[in-house]
Amino acid sequence: MKKRLIIFTDSGDTIIDESTEIRNEKGIVIHAKLIPGAGETLKALYDAGYTIAMVADGKEQSFENVYKENGLGYCFHTRTISETVGVQKPSGRMFQDAMDQNHLTEKDKKRVVMIGNNIRKDVAGANRFGITSILLDWSPRYDMTPSDDSQKADYIIHEPRELLALANRLEEQLNKHWIE
Repeated sequence: MKKRLIIFTDSGDTIIDESTEIRNEKGIVIHAKLIPGAGETLKALYDAGYTIAMVADGKEQSFENVYKENGLGYCFHTRTISETVGVQKPSGRMFQDAMDQNHLTEKDKKRVVMIGNNIRKDVAGANRFGITSILLDWSPRYDMTPSDDSQKADYIIHEPRELLALANRLEEQLNKHWIE
């Protein structure tokens, strides 16, 4: 059964462990491992009927390579990649592109969440765009201390496995308050 909640997700240090990336001479990622629990969580969300859209900064070929290698490319309904859009997060154009690709309107923003590891890009971008922000504070590579309110996440999880329970809770809340 298709869920109401729409999940926008970053990739690096949200699904893919950036510390395991191997790049070729052109800077394209040719190999990377998943964060523990991220693959299972992504598959479980997909299998449960959630629409999942990648919203990530990087090169299209890098994402193609790592998701093919890890067998997870099918989990994404759409992909918004900074190389293609021409800007990076926190630009609202990244989030708008994902909205457009998924045929979502302004009214749908209340059912969209963005999960990411970077408070300056993922969280601030989502907050400014008017969608729910979820911080995965797993990565040791980024400062998780907000410098202003725009960088404060609506929800914080500490490992990918926590996302499924949170998504299910948010889906329940949407269903309770949904008015067609």
